[in-house]
Amino acid sequence: MSFSRLTHLECGRCGAVHDSEQPQNLCLTCGSPLLARYDLAAVRASLSPADLARRGPDLWRYHELLPVRDPAHVTTLGEGMTPLLPMARYGERIGLPRLLMKDEGLIPTGSFKARGAAVGVSRAAELGVERLAMPTNGNAGAAWALYGARAGLAATVVMPVDAPEITRRECVASGTDLHLVDGLISDAGRMVGELVAASGGRVFDTSTLKEPYRIEGKKTMGIEIAEQLGWRQPDVILYPTGGGVGLIGIHKALNELRELGWIGGSPPRLVAVQAEGCAPIVRAFEAGERESRHWDGARTVAFGINVPKPLGDFLILEALAETSGTAVTVTDAELLAELREVAALEGAFVCPEGAAAFAAARKLRASGWIGPDEQAVVLNTGAGLKYPGTVPVDAPVLGVDAHLPPRARGGGGA
Repeated sequence: MSFSRLTHLECGRCGAVHDSEQPQNLCLTCGSPLLARYDLAAVRASLSPADLARRGPDLWRYHELLPVRDPAHVTTLGEGMTPLLPMARYGERIGLPRLLMKDEGLIPTGSFKARGAAVGVSRAAELGVERLAMPTNGNAGAAWALYGARAGLAATVVMPVDAPEITRRECVASGTDLHLVDGLISDAGRMVGELVAASGGRVFDTSTLKEPYRIEGKKTMGIEIAEQLGWRQPDVILYPTGGGVGLIGIHKALNELRELGWIGGSPPRLVAVQAEGCAPIVRAFEAGERESRHWDGARTVAFGINVPKPLGDFLILEALAETSGTAVTVTDAELLAELREVAALEGAFVCPEGAAAFAAARKLRASGWIGPDEQAVVLNTGAGLKYPGTVPVDAPVLGVDAHLPPRARGGGGA
């Protein structure tokens, strides 16, 4: 049995076919992102959902639908198969008693970016790449730096100076060539582009959607959701959207599963959640446009979705249209309040981006767009521990001879 059923790369815009057996960036015809394609008939003939149950609990259980040819090139830290948790108390509070959370905060490197890094780094190493370079808002750079180190590849990472501090420490710990820029991820992207262009092919650009395999790692979230629900689909999936790779990947995964015959029925309605301070996808969606326009002055505490102009914007908007989905904004104040409420009711310290998706679920239930009996899945894309500054601490400092007040000893109310 073939480890991978990858056949070729296809442009997501013009459909041009590209060779999957050499390093590729954007479409040589129109400059758009490339998508990996598989021999799904061969997968269907050789693999069933029951076969997966006998495999290890990581994303490589789906290796036929991933691009790495030789298992010897798999670079892994145990990523995948994150829990799909019921959020009953919080769900009751907002009117969605069947609400679920896919918790990516428990994955290696502390965010869902590890999925894309695992597959992207593995395939890059297999194709002979020796140095990676990428701009990042923090978590992706940390993930690619650490997985690059695991694979023995060198890496250059450029991130905004106000990116989460822990992500730069992850890069430094891995020995990555790290640079900070006093600007946005788009400024970091320009610098990486210049480096790659001047390298004579010695540096490979792994920017979001400028290589085709990060999305393949991200799509495993969609496969896992279906498998964890017994090969059925929820009604709604809410995804915090910056570059949008996870949303595109989930949509791609569910389309592939449908073609395999493993799932049926209508697809989940996909929701792109953005911050009010950076919402190019929401603006384009509401205007009925097929692409977004650059968002000037982008700013939000949910740093991972602070992307002024996603390269794959047309793929995000296509996914929303094809699933009868929507796009919605939340304010920083709303998402920070939701972060605290989710933690207080469920004990889950989610990241600001995940909190934005919870705030969107509340809004969409209040408007009636999500019904009270529908099952919605919120993607929490990282650990709240990576953003300690989102929760200020104003606790009393006691002297060594002090005594706790009655409430702290159990004498107060709930």
